Amino acid sequence: MTAHRTAEARVFLHIGEPKTGTTFIQQVMWSNRAELAAQGVVLPGHHPQDHFRASQDLRGIEKLATDPAGPWTGEWDILASQAQQAGKTAVISHELLSAADAGQAARAVASLAPAGVHIVLTVRDMATLLPAEWQETVKHRNARSWEDWLGDVIDRESADDDRRKWWFWRVHDTMAILRLWAGQVPPERIHVIPTPSRGSAGGLLWERFATVLGIDPGRADLSRARPNASLGMAEIEFLRRLNQALPGRDTVPDWFYMWNVKETVAHRALADLPRGGRLILPADRDSWAKEQSETLISGLRESGYHIAGDLDDLRPPQAAEPVTSPSDQPAEAMLDAAVQAAAALVVNQYQREYPAARPHRGRGRGLAGRIESAVGASPWFKRTVRELSSRYTAVRRLRVMAWRALEKTRARGR
Repeated sequence: MTAHRTAEARVFLHIGEPKTGTTFIQQVMWSNRAELAAQGVVLPGHHPQDHFRASQDLRGIEKLATDPAGPWTGEWDILASQAQQAGKTAVISHELLSAADAGQAARAVASLAPAGVHIVLTVRDMATLLPAEWQETVKHRNARSWEDWLGDVIDRESADDDRRKWWFWRVHDTMAILRLWAGQVPPERIHVIPTPSRGSAGGLLWERFATVLGIDPGRADLSRARPNASLGMAEIEFLRRLNQALPGRDTVPDWFYMWNVKETVAHRALADLPRGGRLILPADRDSWAKEQSETLISGLRESGYHIAGDLDDLRPPQAAEPVTSPSDQPAEAMLDAAVQAAAALVVNQYQREYPAARPHRGRGRGLAGRIESAVGASPWFKRTVRELSSRYTAVRRLRVMAWRALEKTRARGR
């Protein structure tokens, strides 16, 4: 296998930030896997969750014993080994890699040697980032109001000398994140992609990302991907109040919440409902957001990093809608959201009890796609393999060899 490890190989680590179009980019890549491979770009692993699990392993996140998904110990080493075997270019993408500390960043880059490691960071203007991040915290069972959360992030956390100890700033203190990774790779291999401003062409973010990879963006079908859209005001307020009513984590663990509330309720039931209004930063926070943006733009211009896009996109847009609070939503609108949520939970429970009723979704064309679909349809098989991988280095090596064989099969099918 070591014959594939050449100095010309490149691995792009797309490390975030969260809420900067990362889900859209990941969906474009995974749903156009064959098209990317034809241009010499390979995604290690079999599913986006492989990259999530690897990021958790790299960052040393403890996994609850009650979580039935299986351990993630050793998952980073497996993914890194697959990336080493990819040939010309590999991409590892997960936004939680932005939360890595210096030691974890060093381990990540060292584990990919001798490939040339590139760091890719997508960034967004502060005025639209803050509402998106508060919504994301609600999807992760936060029950705090928008105003209360916002006051903490701006007034208390942002003024801290070590603001990366707070979660928002751990993944959004852009210059600190970049300095950390710049300790591992030269600045010319650090790529910063500003998220296009509202109203830009729909595919512009992908065009910027594809340019960094050195591929033709037009060969990917963007219609296969969906953006991780924000919820409407009534829907997010319903979800926040649901979080208030739920018992604690000892009764309802986070993994169960993610499966049933975030995925089933938020992403399936509520995301497609017509949006009644959009959450906007209050006017009295505008000057702070503009100051943060100008500081970031100035820092990036002087950094020596590769900027793939327009830094002006990091300036807050002019608000064109009235500012309203989620807590002001009418009860009737939240009732509609509750009905949709209840219906989705009934369907989810039925499909869990009767797996044959689940819609069949193939993972791809050809033999490799059919094998991955068969494996993906067996939670018991995946869990068993992961448990063995967490204990035995030999099983990890076998998983890398099996992935490489599937990639060769995929290549022959093009």
